[in-house]
Amino acid sequence: MKIMKPFIRLLFLTVILCHLLGFTGLRFAFSQVGKQIKWLRVGSLQNWYSNFGSEIEIGRTGSAAEQCDGLRWPAQFRYQDCQVAKAMWIGTTNYYDPIVNQTFPYKVVVVGPRNTDPIGQIMPVAMKMIGRFDHPTVLVDNVHATENRLNDLVDEIDLELAPDRMIVNVVNTSIGITMTRKMMAFAQQNHDNYFIYDYLFKNTGIIDLHGTSESKTLTGVYFHFQYRYGVAHEPFRRNWAPSNNVNWGRNTVNHVVGQDPNAADFEFRAQYSWYGPHSLSTVDDWGAPDPNSGLLGGVQYVGTVTLHADTSPRDQTDDLSQPRTTAFQGSDTPQTYSYDQFNAENMTAKYLEYIAAGHPQRTHAQEVGDDFADQWGSDPGGYIHCQSFGPYTLEPGDSIHIVLAEAVAGISRIKNLEVGTNWFEGNDPFTLPDGSEINDRDKYKELWVRTGEDSLIQTFRRAISNDENGYHIPLPPPPPNVFEVQSGGDRILLAWSENADNWPNFNGYQIFRTVGKPDTLYEKIFECDRANVVHNYSDMSAIRGFDYYYYIQTKDDGSTNDVYPGVPLVSSQFWTMTNEPAYLRRPAVSTTLDSIRVVPNPFNISARDLQFGIDAPDRLAFYGLPPECTIKIFTERGDLIKTINHYDGTGDELWDSRTESDQVVVSGIYIAYFEVPRDLYHPQSGKLLFKKGQSIFRKFIIIR
Repeated sequence: MKIMKPFIRLLFLTVILCHLLGFTGLRFAFSQVGKQIKWLRVGSLQNWYSNFGSEIEIGRTGSAAEQCDGLRWPAQFRYQDCQVAKAMWIGTTNYYDPIVNQTFPYKVVVVGPRNTDPIGQIMPVAMKMIGRFDHPTVLVDNVHATENRLNDLVDEIDLELAPDRMIVNVVNTSIGITMTRKMMAFAQQNHDNYFIYDYLFKNTGIIDLHGTSESKTLTGVYFHFQYRYGVAHEPFRRNWAPSNNVNWGRNTVNHVVGQDPNAADFEFRAQYSWYGPHSLSTVDDWGAPDPNSGLLGGVQYVGTVTLHADTSPRDQTDDLSQPRTTAFQGSDTPQTYSYDQFNAENMTAKYLEYIAAGHPQRTHAQEVGDDFADQWGSDPGGYIHCQSFGPYTLEPGDSIHIVLAEAVAGISRIKNLEVGTNWFEGNDPFTLPDGSEINDRDKYKELWVRTGEDSLIQTFRRAISNDENGYHIPLPPPPPNVFEVQSGGDRILLAWSENADNWPNFNGYQIFRTVGKPDTLYEKIFECDRANVVHNYSDMSAIRGFDYYYYIQTKDDGSTNDVYPGVPLVSSQFWTMTNEPAYLRRPAVSTTLDSIRVVPNPFNISARDLQFGIDAPDRLAFYGLPPECTIKIFTERGDLIKTINHYDGTGDELWDSRTESDQVVVSGIYIAYFEVPRDLYHPQSGKLLFKKGQSIFRKFIIIR
């Protein structure tokens, strides 16, 4: 500590000196100092969170390729991200700043949307994850095989915790307000596509890393949030987006409801966004369809609903007139780039043009209307939601409590494929959501995509109800705390622990499987109830050469479902979903190298559907191997391109046609050389099966 304090003081003084000299780049270099990231990933909506207090643009990886990153729904599939950038600003008026001995008419400290200053402006204090239980142990062939092992890191177990996961983040700011935010996630299937954000802003007076306290009353205090959404990550990644600007939300449309609590139709206060059709698309762009398949890449509706906002520090009743600002603003204005807490002109613009902007007469969605969203307005980055709570007067020790829910909803992946396929193939007449029929395929697609708005509103209602009931929703049985998958010679073996069997209303297990890759639709292959409960299953339908992924769910009898009575509550698939493949592995029963085969031979890329499936288009297999051998693959002219060490004791090995430099091999004739590395004996009889140095060649052909 004696060393660190002078260092921090020197660092802090350097930042101020750079400001006085006009050098602002140094603070940008500090934007990654002390960064800590944690995930909420127990349900169908998953997101990362930063200890800086908000999730700034490319704030997780620092890579521009990850610009759209987070708020993944449905998280089972790749590239479902909806989050581009967020910001949390705190503004106050007539603030005397002891750091520079100057009074600012408007003082604003910022996290995001693009950067922050975690040394002298936003000071992270603590971040931890609390869970009701830890994630299960998931093994495939004795190897840990779950994303949770890296991304669901629980710091503390609390058996009485209402949500399944809660991240607690504490941040001090240079204006003396300490923010404590709690991010809560639920794994119950009716409540797993939203997060609850509980904020407590307290005037502690702490203004720097040393804990220096400046006790003063703060006036005109606003708590301001920005949400930049981009609902087209999959089309961008898979190269069918009409423009790369969909990835940062140039065509995102933003809407607001509930601005007037006295209106006859007032229900709640919410802001939300969706994918607006793009002018450069070659087809009707509602839902961002793939012109070559019909898959819809922009069906998500995403936004926030206000659950509570204190009326004042001394009146904790919910003020229905909050938030006071629900404006939409340009994403690329100077105010979104600057984070200089000593720039009076920029802070004034932030406060007046963003923080205290109030409610526009018309929402962004109303302004865009039926026009192309990317052609409305002049901001190249598109438009974002802004919401501000205030103004408050905070005396020393005063606090303001604000609670929000953020949600993503839309048509399911199954409905997505159905609607997209019908649209693409022209399977008229088309059945609309209300059951009527129509022959207009574009209108059919649009109306189904628009049902996502109703789904989001239903999600908001569930979040409101959950908050009103203290987050005590009915819980499904816990998942098995151990789930093991073991590849075999003629079957894949699954086994799991019994810890859920005594849960009230427990009624068995169900297992789901998919082939080729984990980010796709799964099919149910097994189910048992309480009367015939088991804790193992043999998958006899697996085919040799294909990869298989699984998850297991516990289920109750349906008597506790708070939304769909009679439908069983099930444990989240994300507790036990495997991310490593299991596949049939024939025992090494051969006693001669003559039995070794290369399959298929010849390999023809045009016949991949008949080989190992489209999800393993470059796969070849070596069958009939000894339990241990070294495989070396050469070109016809003798260049060594790949070495494989086969030591798993089976008679099979798979190769993805890639060289040591990770290049897919070209058409040609190849030679595989197999050599036994040591004397191999029969494990029971002790008989010598293979002698060290035994070898054989196999020639095979690849056609591309």
